[in-house]
Amino acid sequence: MPGGYDLIVIGGGLVGGAIAWGARARGAAVLLLDEGDIAYRAARGNFGLVWVQGKGAGMPPYARWTRESAALWPTLAAALGDATGTDLGLHQPGGLAFCLSDQEFEERELLIRRMHNESGDIGTRMLTREQVRSMVPGLGDAVTGASFCPVDGHANPLRLLKALHQTLDYRANRKVAAIEARPNQFIVRAGDETYIAPRIVISAGLGSRQLAGMVGLHMPVSPIQGQIIVTERLRRLLDYPTHLLRQTDEGSVMLGDSQEDVGFDTRTRIAVLKQIADRNTRIFPALKDASIIRMWAALRVMSPDGLPIYEQSEQFPGAFAATCHSGVTLAGAHALALAPAILDGAVPASLAAFGGARFMHGAAA
Repeated sequence: MPGGYDLIVIGGGLVGGAIAWGARARGAAVLLLDEGDIAYRAARGNFGLVWVQGKGAGMPPYARWTRESAALWPTLAAALGDATGTDLGLHQPGGLAFCLSDQEFEERELLIRRMHNESGDIGTRMLTREQVRSMVPGLGDAVTGASFCPVDGHANPLRLLKALHQTLDYRANRKVAAIEARPNQFIVRAGDETYIAPRIVISAGLGSRQLAGMVGLHMPVSPIQGQIIVTERLRRLLDYPTHLLRQTDEGSVMLGDSQEDVGFDTRTRIAVLKQIADRNTRIFPALKDASIIRMWAALRVMSPDGLPIYEQSEQFPGAFAATCHSGVTLAGAHALALAPAILDGAVPASLAAFGGARFMHGAAA
């Protein structure tokens, strides 16, 4: 029974990887157990946004959490870059959310105003058709305007995942079958191997639902499918990330997004891909001539209200839940704010609204 670990993190995706890295950066002995690439790994389908605007309407703690994470991202990217030599492709020039009708523009304006009133001003503003065209040449006539947030950005999620794994005691192909729990003592069984630590984090994506019950936690996550189209490498079209398309640093253009409740199905659907292509070619008509090199579907990890779950088990102190559907955006906060708090033995008070107990009563459970 290998011991000597201060923390075991179950789930080697972006959430678990960031927490494990943050704890290790604080000097903790950390073991990261991962089912491997046979898992429904959300990072494979992540759009790569470090996105703040529009997040947290009606939920100021979430708005503040995403803002904190975006501010911490440069520190995370620099540290991982120094440790691994990997350029995470982080760019934070601000982000655009295009509107394709006057109604969309009005609805977006109301959302931005609401968030300003609820959570404070971070510089997000609405741009007219003429203003957004002065920033982004080549827009189609259907674009009526956009919202612009100066703290938004994007990064390469696969490079992030690789860099996190490279810096950790990462054990792939270790699907956890059982956890024997006592307060501040957890025995984890994965195949023929057994590990022990005083703290444990359940961040196994869609597998968290089952594992959480072993340590007195409630994580009612479910899959929501998203589909993505990737074009060939193109000349530089867009210097800003957007909520529907972004151009990577290699030059390819990623088009999204979609949200389908289809269970654990990862098959693509032509009708959905056509909707994605139609909207994005209305934004950038030049994309009509681009060759598509890849299309795929992946599964988001979604709670009933769409917000993260962070909680420590009351029954078994030392066991923590951590899950969200914004693994890239929140990587900075997970690594540099949440991980140190877990080592100190508590979820930050600012994250109290994200406890899994909120789903224990009512129809959402």
